[in-house]
Amino acid sequence: MQRDEFQQQLWLDYIHCHPDMGTQSLWPNDRPAEYFVLATLNRAPYHAQRLLPALHHFGYRRIGHYAMADRGLLASVLSSGNADAWIVLVELQLDTLTQAPRHRLEALIHRAHPHDSRGQNLLSRGRPWPMPDWETYRQLLAAHPLAAWLSIMGPRMHHVGFDCQTLGEDIAQLDAAVTDMGLHAGDPGEGLLPISPLLEYRYYACCTQRGVFADGDEHRIVTGGFSLVQKRLPGVRERSAELLLPLHTRCELSA
Repeated sequence: MQRDEFQQQLWLDYIHCHPDMGTQSLWPNDRPAEYFVLATLNRAPYHAQRLLPALHHFGYRRIGHYAMADRGLLASVLSSGNADAWIVLVELQLDTLTQAPRHRLEALIHRAHPHDSRGQNLLSRGRPWPMPDWETYRQLLAAHPLAAWLSIMGPRMHHVGFDCQTLGEDIAQLDAAVTDMGLHAGDPGEGLLPISPLLEYRYYACCTQRGVFADGDEHRIVTGGFSLVQKRLPGVRERSAELLLPLHTRCELSA
């Protein structure tokens, strides 16, 4: 698999989960995304240590490693080296969860079929384990929003980020247009990550989707969204994806 195919698979999977984004007319569809936020967890074979070599094979280079202990997350920022979207790989640290929700999520992971736990497309093939029951989802949601999201979605793209400069509009104008479309900017924390003060940032949860849980209950759930970013200071040469996370969360890269 080449990078173009990998990115296309990520995008098609995202559109399948969020069809409203496939029909949006706020900006031309040929405008590239600034970054993809991919979410996973620190259990084999879905942990970052396993996924990073495949991303390196596609030509991505890790230029930043970040730790957010208060959120139980580690994140790697990977440069595409060209105009393609960068990747922010977010890994939930399951050991930061309390015992009961951790065991419930681990029980789901252990039910994944071995065939669905191999290959380079682990981040775009869908949830590899069975759908949880509603009570498990609610318990995970109370413990950590990303734990609940991973239980129903599996490792994949959580949301996509667009740079307003690339879109050719000011963030305030685009925010008004998105509001007119019926979506409203929520708490930045809904986008999983703390955001650098160097950026203006808006996160929008996509329309809810109907989910059928293991016990037969049907509930409408939020399965991701998209974000808009804009640099606060003109003339900054770094890409917005490079500035996305606060400097105080950055770790030293290992050799």
